[in-house]
Amino acid sequence: MAEITQERVEDRLPELEQLERTGLFSEAEIRAIIRMSLELEYRIQRRSLLKDDFIRYVQYEINLLELIQKRRTRVGCTFKQDEIEDPIIRWIQSVFRCAATKWKDDVPLWLSFIAFCRKWAANVQLSKIFSSLLAIHSNKPGLWILAAKWELEDCFSSESARQLFLQALRFHPRCPKLHEEYFRMELMHAEKLKKEKQEFEKANMDVGNLEHAEEILSGGLAQIIYKNSISVIKSAKFHVSLLSVAQLFDFAKDLQREIYDDLKALHTDDPITWDFVARQELVIESQPGEELPTTKQAKEKEMGCREERCCAVYEEAVKTVPTEAMWKCYMKFCMERFTKKTSSRLLRKKRLQRTMVAFWKAHELKLLPELQYRQLSKLLLHRQLLKESLQVADAGVKLFRKSVAMWQVKLEVLISSESQEMTRVFNQAFEYLKPQICLPLWLTWARWSEDAGKQEDTEMIHKRAIYGLPGAGSVPAKELYLDWAYRSGGYKKATDVFKSLQENRPFSVDFFRKMIQFEKEQESCKMENLREYYERALREFGTVDSDLWMDYIKEELNHPLGRPENCGQLYWRAMKMLQGESVEEFISKHALHQADSL
Repeated sequence: MAEITQERVEDRLPELEQLERTGLFSEAEIRAIIRMSLELEYRIQRRSLLKDDFIRYVQYEINLLELIQKRRTRVGCTFKQDEIEDPIIRWIQSVFRCAATKWKDDVPLWLSFIAFCRKWAANVQLSKIFSSLLAIHSNKPGLWILAAKWELEDCFSSESARQLFLQALRFHPRCPKLHEEYFRMELMHAEKLKKEKQEFEKANMDVGNLEHAEEILSGGLAQIIYKNSISVIKSAKFHVSLLSVAQLFDFAKDLQREIYDDLKALHTDDPITWDFVARQELVIESQPGEELPTTKQAKEKEMGCREERCCAVYEEAVKTVPTEAMWKCYMKFCMERFTKKTSSRLLRKKRLQRTMVAFWKAHELKLLPELQYRQLSKLLLHRQLLKESLQVADAGVKLFRKSVAMWQVKLEVLISSESQEMTRVFNQAFEYLKPQICLPLWLTWARWSEDAGKQEDTEMIHKRAIYGLPGAGSVPAKELYLDWAYRSGGYKKATDVFKSLQENRPFSVDFFRKMIQFEKEQESCKMENLREYYERALREFGTVDSDLWMDYIKEELNHPLGRPENCGQLYWRAMKMLQGESVEEFISKHALHQADSL
């Protein structure tokens, strides 16, 4: 192995010598590079290979390349690139190739290899990489798309890209993304041919054999792909994605109309179709004879008219397809428009009216998901429309009484409106909800009570939360109770709360750590108190938490009243109590601490 490693490093000496001759690197730097190369080579030549070693080697060489580029820029040196950079690039490629051969299933590794070759324009190498990659990972459509895009964008080969897409579709005939990208590629190809033709005509050049049929120039191939695609994938969402692609190309107006008409004919009862058709009213341009709005008021009026047309389509849609999905699309559109910024008070008022009218219609039919009740209530609350926000939250709570998130939204609105019914609504919520999911409401209630300055009520709420939440659900409540006690009554209050809860299991490590921190913040920090808190914490978590043992040992060493002679005993106690991987972690941390203190 040593001979092979030495030989490989010696093969690199010519480019390293050139680096020194050109003055880009000093002799000492070259020696450092050779030493590092030897070390990294040994790592990738040993029997038990690690992927991280290859990645580290590649990263080092890439950093070296970038450093060479920076120094060339700084000194203005551009010669001998073929004798310096090119060999290093080939070397990196060989390391990448070895790693990719060893770990064939690691797609991110292949993609890093591709990204490197693209950056350094190694097109010949890239062609081989893609061939190998697709032979191994032919089941991943994204890789076929990546290869085809590279052929089209970097190699300017539409024919090769087309062949790759056709080959990919044989493996994945029902993959929507493949069909969509193939469709896009053909439209891009047609656009490119049209531009070439226009340039030739401007220059009065004879195109000869380069003349293409008008069908191809107008997107005829894309039309064939479209027809084949919709015969295989019968989905409104896919249909809309093809239409969105076609709309990016101005020359494909006929194709856009055909796809649009087919969408309405083939997917009449699909909410996605109606949603797309309605939203098209927003982007429909003025007719050739019409005058474009110029003033701000005219533009706002035009936008209002467009939104009215959208809503008219949605109204027809919810009558034709009265489903939750259709109402969801309608409400989503209304909320999107309501959130749009505008200086027009009239437009804002109309958007609010439309949103509320649509909401109440959907609510009466019980065809809105809970999420949209919450979204709309929060949106109205954000706009300081407290009355409307509370109405929406009330409606949502009546329908979704078992949802803690819905109650939470209603309570947030009540808090913002400084309602006097907070306690009643909190208690009402607890009647409908299961105790184990009520933690967010208890926390909201305690926070509201504390902000209102009701200290006795706040303590009562914290106590009710701890005893009202079953099992592990009470753990965060205990931490918050302890925090509140320290904030409101200082160390003495926190100590009283800690003692009242110290036998009320379960606990978290943070519960004890908070008390330890409170003790440390006192002017007269007592070591006997810290020991008591650590011992209580270890009683609960001494078998799994190695950090707790290490902190206890450090406390004995660093505290003015600590007993360093206790550290040995603590070490052996930890070794006996800790279980599984925690033992190894503790040994490592303890050894590292001892090394640092030497």
